[in-house]
Amino acid sequence: MSSRVYVNRTLNLKRIRYIGLDMDHTLIRYHSEEFERLSHSVMKEKLVKNRNYPESVRSLKFDYDIAIRGLVIDRKKGNTLKLNRHSAIRASFHGLTPVDFKTQQKMYKSTYIDLSDANYMAVDTTFSISLATLITQIVELKKAEPTGFPDFAVIADDVLYVLDEAHRDGSLKNVVKQDLDRFIIKDPEVVSHLERYKKHGKKVFIVTNSDYEYTKLLLDYAINPFLKDHKSWMDLFELTITSGQKPRFFYDNLKFLKVNPADGSMTNHYDKLVPGIYQGGCASTFTNDLGLEGDEILYVGDHIYGDILRLKKDCGWRTAMVIEELHQEVVANKKGEALNSEIEQMMKKKEPMEDELTDLMTLKVEKNSSVDESRIDHLQKTISDIDSQISSLIKKQQLMYNAHWGQLMRAGNEESYFAYQVDRYACVYFAKLADLLELSPRTYFRAPRRPLSHEIY
Repeated sequence: MSSRVYVNRTLNLKRIRYIGLDMDHTLIRYHSEEFERLSHSVMKEKLVKNRNYPESVRSLKFDYDIAIRGLVIDRKKGNTLKLNRHSAIRASFHGLTPVDFKTQQKMYKSTYIDLSDANYMAVDTTFSISLATLITQIVELKKAEPTGFPDFAVIADDVLYVLDEAHRDGSLKNVVKQDLDRFIIKDPEVVSHLERYKKHGKKVFIVTNSDYEYTKLLLDYAINPFLKDHKSWMDLFELTITSGQKPRFFYDNLKFLKVNPADGSMTNHYDKLVPGIYQGGCASTFTNDLGLEGDEILYVGDHIYGDILRLKKDCGWRTAMVIEELHQEVVANKKGEALNSEIEQMMKKKEPMEDELTDLMTLKVEKNSSVDESRIDHLQKTISDIDSQISSLIKKQQLMYNAHWGQLMRAGNEESYFAYQVDRYACVYFAKLADLLELSPRTYFRAPRRPLSHEIY
């Protein structure tokens, strides 16, 4: 089995009858850095023109490495946080400046973050990279121009507002439409694999939040040229559901509209779903009308909240997640094996010293007896020297990933909060859709046995 598909829960593709696909960043791949650069530019312009932000905002240069997925914006304090699986802060920045551990502790006291608190904003989609980047940069600008900008919470809300507005009013998609080569990746391999899956009796459908016009444009461009067994994408996909309003699609009871592919006009749809193109609707109607059990459907998406979390909680469909940054992370993991080994060896070297120091200090307090003070001093100095060396190696290791935040899936030695969400809600995950589809439609994914802490000797 390909090692490019990673398994959290056992999944038998033989049992899957319908495979659902999100469109943007899942079925249709984007040149993400280019798209986020466009988003950054459009948001800056809207902030200056429509929300009276200083002209200095226009001069901000887009930097794709300032943010990664899985970060959290503290709206109130203007900080950007990286959390571990338990929602504890493991790194933080105020603007572009790292917040040291002592300051962080003083600022947050309890370092555990309640993500249901409206003061925190999650950076959980690829589309959110430009959002977090711009908020971070404006927080940095505010240090130099404190009177020129609103409070941090207002900054965060304003940037989110103009990003949502840019998606709604066509500011972004109109540019994409005019220059598809610049923003969209054609992937003939995916088209070939989808046709192969159909030969094995799999039904494939799309649920996207994009409207019909944009969906048709992208599918005409990226799917139709590579079809061999079908005339168009309309024949390839059993159902195409546009303007799906995910995550509402997965938990609400919205009605379907039937779309006329010739002109995009829509009519109310009261009958059972049949192959075709629709707008809106909901997962419960979809499942019931097609006579499916939840675990006979596998849905593939890239958005942990919009595609995966609510779907897993409310529908019982099987889930697969696209994490396009994963390939780069796996490559860096491989390159860093020697460095990781060196860090582990140094940790093992200091463990017996720490144990000895603990015993000596315990004796000193409890027994009222004399202990070898020179030995204590020696152990403390040696442990401190080793810690310094480990710290240096960890900094070197982090530079193999994102220079500001390190690994996507780890926060120090622990799982990142993003990795925890993927582990909890995605049955399988991979870097791109082709990694899944290149495997046999009869593949049985077995989840690895994970040792508990007390089982590790």
